[in-house]
Amino acid sequence: MERTVIVELEKVRLKNPILIEGLPGIGLVGKIAADHLIAELKAKKIAELYSPHFPHQVLMQKNGVMRMIKNRFYAVRGKKQDLLVLVGDVQAVTSEGQYEITGKILDYAQKKGAKFIITLGGYGTGKVQEKPRVFGIASHKELVEPHKKYGIIFGESKGSIIGAAGLLLGLGKIRNMRGICLMGETHGSFVDPRSAQQVLEVLCRMLEIKVDVRKLDARAKESEQFAKKIEKEAMAAKGMSPAQPSGHDLSYIR
Repeated sequence: MERTVIVELEKVRLKNPILIEGLPGIGLVGKIAADHLIAELKAKKIAELYSPHFPHQVLMQKNGVMRMIKNRFYAVRGKKQDLLVLVGDVQAVTSEGQYEITGKILDYAQKKGAKFIITLGGYGTGKVQEKPRVFGIASHKELVEPHKKYGIIFGESKGSIIGAAGLLLGLGKIRNMRGICLMGETHGSFVDPRSAQQVLEVLCRMLEIKVDVRKLDARAKESEQFAKKIEKEAMAAKGMSPAQPSGHDLSYIR
């Protein structure tokens, strides 16, 4: 495999879908929120993404069968419009990989008719908040004011958005797509289900859907255990112990 590929498991027609991304990142905020959304809405898996830019390993499962590391697309049927939800095990850890994979994701989303993107992630502050705020960044200025009513704080976050959560909006804008990134306030050094819950609640208000968040803590623990396993194996493949610094940001894997 020399390039990223998307394998369609089922060809489905979607009604004006919104692309929602929740891949691993800071605090696993976006991943936890998106995984929970998929589980509670009983979303249907329609495609899988494989890439040589992912860690060079396969996962051993309890049933004795291995599986490839991958990202997955799910479809959710809605009354007004459908959702195309992207989740996965890891992100690419190089700039070249991020750009190539993001391009493939946007190709597929546009093929399915998506024109709007919502990315989910964490905003590291180094502090623990009882009720984390949700910060937002929009692709277009005219999106800011209408979305404040959902409790999104614009203009206070600083720095840059690394990885898919940022690139999907940036490269999407070049393709005349519009979008918003929702970032849950989080410490940044540990998995944060509380921040994920706040992001998910804001997302549900935007989409006018209801999701039960009572099982979110349990799902967060499962995500943490799985992410630690992948990170440990990825570092072992590079000949490092978990205590050794790698010189790279592994937040896409954690």
